[in-house]
Amino acid sequence: MEGLNGIDVFVFGAYFAVLVGIGFLVGSRQEKTAEEYFLAGRRLPWYVVGASFIGSNISTEHFIGMVGIAYTYGICVAHWEWGNLYTFSILIWLFIPFLLASRVFTAPEFLEKRFNPACRLFFAVLTVVANVTAFLAAVLYAGSVGLKAAFAWPDTVSILGLNVSTLVLGVVGLGVVAGSYAIYGGLRSVAWTDVFQVVVMVVGGVMVTVLGLRYLGDGDGVVAGWHIMIARNLGHGEAWAAAIAQSAPELVGRESYDRLQLFQPMTHKLIPWATVFCGWFSVGLWYNCINQFMVQRVLAARDSWHARMGIVFAGFMKVFMPFIVIVPGLIYFAMEPGLTDPQQIDQTYAVLVTRLLHVGLRGLLLAALFGAIQSTIDSVLNSTSTIITLDIHRKFIRPDASEASLVSMGKWVSAVVLVAAMAIAPFIEGLGYGVFHYIQNLYAYFAPPFAAVFLIGILWRRATAPAATITIPAGIAFGLFLEFVVLKYWLTGSTAFTLRAVYNWLFCAILMIVVSLVTKRPAADKVSDEVCVNWKNLAVFRDLGRPWYRNLGVWYFVFVCAILVCYAAFSGLFLR
Repeated sequence: MEGLNGIDVFVFGAYFAVLVGIGFLVGSRQEKTAEEYFLAGRRLPWYVVGASFIGSNISTEHFIGMVGIAYTYGICVAHWEWGNLYTFSILIWLFIPFLLASRVFTAPEFLEKRFNPACRLFFAVLTVVANVTAFLAAVLYAGSVGLKAAFAWPDTVSILGLNVSTLVLGVVGLGVVAGSYAIYGGLRSVAWTDVFQVVVMVVGGVMVTVLGLRYLGDGDGVVAGWHIMIARNLGHGEAWAAAIAQSAPELVGRESYDRLQLFQPMTHKLIPWATVFCGWFSVGLWYNCINQFMVQRVLAARDSWHARMGIVFAGFMKVFMPFIVIVPGLIYFAMEPGLTDPQQIDQTYAVLVTRLLHVGLRGLLLAALFGAIQSTIDSVLNSTSTIITLDIHRKFIRPDASEASLVSMGKWVSAVVLVAAMAIAPFIEGLGYGVFHYIQNLYAYFAPPFAAVFLIGILWRRATAPAATITIPAGIAFGLFLEFVVLKYWLTGSTAFTLRAVYNWLFCAILMIVVSLVTKRPAADKVSDEVCVNWKNLAVFRDLGRPWYRNLGVWYFVFVCAILVCYAAFSGLFLR
């Protein structure tokens, strides 16, 4: 691939200089207290909450991983964007009111208020492990792969007489840039830099999609390019029909495959139709509603209205996201059908940028791509630091720690976590499959038990602490047993990891209910209105906002309608 022009490199570097400058400027304007450092003083407005929520979510698993996997599987992976309808609704109408009413710093802390310290410790430790392995290491690896492709780096370079992997250098560079302002300024720096990055990311993503469609149109415009993309992804044309026929047996276990169908058969390797309706119970619920690096900006909102309106704003961005993270994969399939190498597929977005854009714009677009990576790195760093400092250090080691010492501890923890993730990241290259698959597969192991415990704990006052304490480790063990024993030796047919997560969630939900019924009822302080639904006095529909154009319910309804239109459009009824 052709390397970048000097102007592109300058634009790329200037973007990161501005980004770091914003991070340090914002971070310098805060007091040295735990609430200021870890929760931005609980003063974030709705547009920052929403933009930061999306900025934390959109990373290499989207611009690199999801674009690549859309190249392989087609439109069905848009479910990971549009399917957020379920979990965003749960977060808006159920979780946010209780998380904010309890005035907690972290999701594990909420588990202690509802159940016991053991549950808090379980969740804290597993979150730290997940953050380092499934988030930070994977994001750093995929970002470095993109850098290597964009700048046409060789595999190794000589430094002081030693051959050093450029993949490792990319990992270190990405980590140092994001870590600098995240460690210095805490959540305030992270959230406001996310706003800047999301704006550039969306503008850049739209440009790549539009220029890609224009390229396919070959002089006839974007609309013509869209029709060509649709036709080729449906298998019209010898090369595209052959590529689909070759991949169909592996992807869906059949001789034919509809790349533009959201609802795939149960034999689908990644997203069987059942997961469209049930998958949100497990990984989706955990990721959006109780995953600390996502909900930390929700906990930092000014009040419940700003927190919930921020998620509605994020929801509208989710409606739009497939246009910039799924369609480019479909475009590249229409340009180059038949790719099978995972690392080559993971480079899809970087290849499109360098092929389609002119000098200067390529640097800006790659900056947007790596800005998305930075926004996840800084968010994961901050949330991991928060959990280790507050849920482990202050809770179990130094309960009397001062505010200043907690902030200092948080900064040191961030640095150590970042170094650990850098050390792990290069080894992901040897796994043999794409980064998106790696990340999502790891989620399927530890998300189901926590999703079940949180949801049942909030909805059902009879749920007990012993039941939660048993369900969490049992659910993780059952997930491993399901993967490495049941599906490997007993049910040897292909089962998508998304379905495996659903089965595990059902096991955890049943176990949670059964153990709760045979153990002593929880104490009154564990089932107060701050941590459990009071079905006789529902307060979730209060303070929706006035006048009508500020009403949360109005904008939520529009969001739901938009998602339903998207599902209908790719339901298989209209594109043939």
